[in-house]
Amino acid sequence: MGAAQAGRPVNAADRTRLVEAVQRNCHVADARHATDMTLCIYLLQMREYFRWERGAAFDALLARDEIGNWIEDREALWSTLEDAPLVALPCPGVEAGIDPFDVAAINRQLLPAGLLYGAGLAARERPVFFLAELHGVSRRGGLAVLSAGRELARGLVAPPAALDATAQEPAIVLRREPIARWGWERFETWTLHRLAGSALHAAVEAYGFERGFEAALPRWLAEQGEAMVLHEIGEHRAGERLGAQWAALRLSLPTRRGDLHARAVRDHLADFIVTLPTLLDRDAKASIHVWFANYDGVREMLFPALKDAYAAWRGGDGGRALRAAIAAGEAHFARLAAQALRLHAAGRGGAAIEKLLSAPQAALAR
Repeated sequence: MGAAQAGRPVNAADRTRLVEAVQRNCHVADARHATDMTLCIYLLQMREYFRWERGAAFDALLARDEIGNWIEDREALWSTLEDAPLVALPCPGVEAGIDPFDVAAINRQLLPAGLLYGAGLAARERPVFFLAELHGVSRRGGLAVLSAGRELARGLVAPPAALDATAQEPAIVLRREPIARWGWERFETWTLHRLAGSALHAAVEAYGFERGFEAALPRWLAEQGEAMVLHEIGEHRAGERLGAQWAALRLSLPTRRGDLHARAVRDHLADFIVTLPTLLDRDAKASIHVWFANYDGVREMLFPALKDAYAAWRGGDGGRALRAAIAAGEAHFARLAAQALRLHAAGRGGAAIEKLLSAPQAALAR
């Protein structure tokens, strides 16, 4: 499909064709992978997707029958696309279109027109695509930061931030709409359970969500967008430490469980190298509460004592326990990753690496 140089301007007809092509690829990806998630997560994701597609307000009451009918229609559409190929994206001046994973070539065409395209893998095999109006471009930590505004096409899964390391120059991509929707989902979770004293309770109070979500949203977007930029800078630095073989190592793992553990190890490194130390240095209390409100799953399993250090920080120790835990965590997970890479280099196979990463000794208890 050939390399693409910046071509002629994108007119209204070009934009319509592009939106349709990206949305089709989103539907194809969903048709293949929507059933990968648990039923509970699937229904929550579909509810959020429905809100986006209908342009519904965060607090709009959704009719159960309407959502149910929409899900039936969407699943019927997906059933016709399970075996369909992904389509090349039409771009002005490129007759054959551009491969949907050639993000750099597509954005060379679209950024001058105020559009931003994204594509990647949300998991080892699940493609994710989106098209949005460009909100802004900046640079942080030697990386370009591309910020998406109003989204024109998207799929069921909408990661709020990602590091695109496939291009010649890696870039961080922020998606403001998913960041906003994520904030609303966290607030909804709080209103349902109201766990006093929890990290989520502290985050809701810090942002004043109960006094009005829309009023608090600009601060949420700014601060959580920044926290995500810090994490992706950390991902980039962790990737430089781990090297190119880390991606090959992950592909060798035989089960999703092993991949979740490998991902958690890298996430810990990213956050211990950059995110948490920076937030502590800035005394960014609200963002620290949000980080710990989302500290769960395999990450928590691998380092349960980190929450004790957070509790000490909340208790007024000035962050001493948390800084010590961060340093210990960085050293521990760097050693664990190095062990896994040595197994991979020795040709021991994915099963041995998965056993290492999921063994009790992989967890840092204190």
